[in-house]
Amino acid sequence: MSDTPSISRQFSLCMVMETIVHCGPISRASIAKQTGLSKQTISEIARQLEEDGWIRETGRTSGHVGRTAITYEIVPDAACIATIDLGGRKLRAAIADLACNVLAEVTEPTDPRGGRHVVDQMARLARSAADHNGIPQDRIRLAIVGVPGAPDQTTGRVLMSPNIPGLDEFDVRGALSGLIGTEVILENDVNLAVIGEHWAGSATGIEDLAYVAIGTGIGAGVMVGGELVRGAGNAAGELGFLPLGSDPFEPASLKVGALERAAATAGICARYASLTGRSADVPDIFAAAARGEIAAGQVLDETARNLALTIAVLTAVTNPGRVILGGSIGSRSELVERIRALLPLCSPAPVEIGVSSLGSRVTLVGGAAIGLSHLHAALFSGGVPGAQISLPPARVGQAPASTSTATPPTAAAPSARRG
Repeated sequence: MSDTPSISRQFSLCMVMETIVHCGPISRASIAKQTGLSKQTISEIARQLEEDGWIRETGRTSGHVGRTAITYEIVPDAACIATIDLGGRKLRAAIADLACNVLAEVTEPTDPRGGRHVVDQMARLARSAADHNGIPQDRIRLAIVGVPGAPDQTTGRVLMSPNIPGLDEFDVRGALSGLIGTEVILENDVNLAVIGEHWAGSATGIEDLAYVAIGTGIGAGVMVGGELVRGAGNAAGELGFLPLGSDPFEPASLKVGALERAAATAGICARYASLTGRSADVPDIFAAAARGEIAAGQVLDETARNLALTIAVLTAVTNPGRVILGGSIGSRSELVERIRALLPLCSPAPVEIGVSSLGSRVTLVGGAAIGLSHLHAALFSGGVPGAQISLPPARVGQAPASTSTATPPTAAAPSARRG
């Protein structure tokens, strides 16, 4: 029973902080109205939070009858998180602050040497993102990394990531944590994408949701009942391994899945070459289809057919309320419209198909959601179960700022799993 006052105090602190995060600038009277806490309790907590540097006075209310009141807001950069999107082709990093601002990102080509070179690069880019946004390095309390594979939470390695060599050979999480001096959380990149869309994208409020990324790889992040589905080995949603599109019993399909071999970048290019005898990249194939070239149109039709079947399987298993398509191929309107037309022909309950509204920033935004939830809990819940702060909608910054640092010219850049 002796812990009851401190537990009650922790819940009250979280309530006050949550109200300021969502509604600031806000007065103590307004906080009392929204939380039901006494003005004395709120005054004591506000004084504590202000002394600790988490909130600040912003002025006084005006335009009301009676005395003016002091208003408070959170100090956005009192603590921040780094959110990192590791792709085979590009590496992005941004900073998110306590007010849920996802600040401008920095980006550069992923180091083609992979392994520890990529870990060094992530640490450097996280520091660069902080500097670019004027955030002192010591304000970064946590880093969230979206990886194109299955993170092993026991060993810190990244499995099933063939396009970035060496990540399965050592403790990526521990190595990065040592370099940047803070805790690191690894999460599958497409899992972060579905969280990003659910928090700040085109699917807010939809509790049963899937995000399907189609680029040089194919994968899905799935939410059921508002909870992320990770699977026993953090490999749920690896749709590229569905036995569709090509022979799943060929040895090559054990490394790069049958569907991925047919419907992702390499498969699209190979199919076009087999029909025409000419090589072309994916944008050129889309452009040829737009000009009315029969072979290019046939390739897109076949790709859409495989992806419609994929979504039909996903719908039968998880029954999402919406499927969001993303990635450099999945977001193309020419493909989306084909999938929408085909889906009712292969699924008795075709799902609503949307397109990502966050584009290339979707993984960074999802990382911010995970990171800020962890950070708020660490700073303000005091370890009390159930004492937590819900996040307000994210405010996503403008266009990214590219760094000028070039990757070492030791190898050709690998393709990304998705994107």
